[in-house]
Amino acid sequence: MLQNMTNCQRHFTACSITCKTSVFLAYGCGVPSYPPNARVVNGENAVPYSWPWQISLQYLSGDAYYHTCGGTLIAPNWVMTAAHCISSRTYRVVASEYDRDVVEGFEQNMAVEKIIVHAGWNSACVSCGNDIALIKLAKSITLNDKVQLACLPADDEILPHDYPCYITGWGRLYTGGPLPGKLQQALMPNVEYAVCRQSDWWGSSVKSTMVCAGGDTKAGCNGDSGGPLNCKGSDNRWYVHGVTSFVSSRGCNTIKKPTVFTRVSAFLSWINTNMASN
Repeated sequence: MLQNMTNCQRHFTACSITCKTSVFLAYGCGVPSYPPNARVVNGENAVPYSWPWQISLQYLSGDAYYHTCGGTLIAPNWVMTAAHCISSRTYRVVASEYDRDVVEGFEQNMAVEKIIVHAGWNSACVSCGNDIALIKLAKSITLNDKVQLACLPADDEILPHDYPCYITGWGRLYTGGPLPGKLQQALMPNVEYAVCRQSDWWGSSVKSTMVCAGGDTKAGCNGDSGGPLNCKGSDNRWYVHGVTSFVSSRGCNTIKKPTVFTRVSAFLSWINTNMASN
């Protein structure tokens, strides 16, 4: 399927919606204007705006909005997140966010027009899979040096064991810990399916449509849900291979219980179909 695609299409599978815009062509996908510090092993503050496709999904409570999940900007008016992040609340998406405790002046707050949750999602069974949703924004986000689109992987692409990836988000710093103000990042090596499905690891709870990464001291936590698993390709672009889904009930940092992500490459057809028809 990929052989006849243009260069732009190979880097962004839904680019029939966006490739015709000069802004997209100017910024492309997966190449931040502010390169991340891709050497850190444990979690730390990310370089400001170095993950420019990361968004904050926020819900309205009273007269204020509060962060609940992360997400990935995959088109100027589309965000990819986790299905378990979605309820009947009123949401907004904030792009170009870095320090949530400070109004830095670059934030773009966008209302939500439509939310599409995967039909196979079962809120009573997160380990059953299909933990993915799309958010259509009321209007397109302006792409610039601080807000850019993510690249998506090739159809059904599987990364090798120990392949270096990074989780990003504003999730709790540890189980029961505080939510950080500044965007965090941590190295999360890929754990291949054959290892992750072993009985003393996740066993049958992990499916082939999922990605495991990290483990022990390196993990996602509450508030990271829906955000990206960023993995650098051989072309030096960053690709989002996962949507943060779940961690162990025993805590975010549990040995042999790596963070589990929805595998984006297993849902490209669903993503493209729903973006094109909505």
